[in-house]
Amino acid sequence: MKVAIFSMHTFEAPFLIQANCPFQFDISYFDSRLSPQTAKLAHDYDAIACFVTDQLNAEVLAILAQGKTRFIALRSVGFNHVDLNAAKQYGFTIARVPAYSPYAVAEFAVALILALNRKIHRAYARTHEGNFLLEGLLGFDLHQRTVGIIGTGKIGTVFSRIMQGFGCRLLAYDPYPNDECGQFGVQYRDLNTLYQEADIISLHCPLTPDTHHLINLHALATMKPGVMLINTGRGALIDTSAVIDALKSGKIGYLGLDVYEEEEQLFFQDLSTTIIQDDTFARLMTFPNVIITGHQAFFTQEALTNIAETTLDNIARFSNHTLTTTLVKL
Repeated sequence: MKVAIFSMHTFEAPFLIQANCPFQFDISYFDSRLSPQTAKLAHDYDAIACFVTDQLNAEVLAILAQGKTRFIALRSVGFNHVDLNAAKQYGFTIARVPAYSPYAVAEFAVALILALNRKIHRAYARTHEGNFLLEGLLGFDLHQRTVGIIGTGKIGTVFSRIMQGFGCRLLAYDPYPNDECGQFGVQYRDLNTLYQEADIISLHCPLTPDTHHLINLHALATMKPGVMLINTGRGALIDTSAVIDALKSGKIGYLGLDVYEEEEQLFFQDLSTTIIQDDTFARLMTFPNVIITGHQAFFTQEALTNIAETTLDNIARFSNHTLTTTLVKL
């Protein structure tokens, strides 16, 4: 089977090559993103493998449908970048990686909390300049603080367990409560109650029409002054303009982002010698109580191994008609 891998990053290569050993697919690697301009590259390929930054809109899918491609393997959990109606119309089968490493993302969310609280990013910069003063670096104990978890799937559950270890009070919101979380003390509440009571709020829910801009002006108005907000989920869960206003007013005291609403124009590339044209992102970067990372929460050896193995296994199962559990419902 011929496979085209788009948005191929250097860091993925050894994991994908190793994962292909038992399958021996004929793989071509493209570092370019899948888009209307590059979709024709897939014309002679039976399957393609896509990253979260690849475009899978109606225009791209129409171009893919003109070639041999009938299977799309997503190297991600989420599929909000796919036009599912168009995919169904053109007869594509799509699979994803439903759980590459919940520990990687959950642990990174905790790292953002600790870094923001104890001002580690600022302390690091100070000490490199020979400044060892402690003024401005005061933090707080996580013990007995109230943490709100929005979304208690695999990642949210692991995150909850870690925060339980700090001795936090755990509140959660999820339309489908998780019995496992309830067993170790997570209390489910409605969103307004969670917003009102949480000192720290961490987002672990998927991006859907219902969760788009879940954190908006109304939600922020309900939260405690100085709340800490963490997003390692999807950028569009947050209304960035509303969050900037909340940072300016002091409503948000700490903000940790590993994702951004318009990240496809920024992340996974070196822009260090260019002028960033996104004024909203540039404004976010000016706040001393904000940490932004470039979608790296997933970035562990274990996660990359699981992503590569599951992606190629999905392709193999599609070819022998045994693909079931990882399918995206169209």
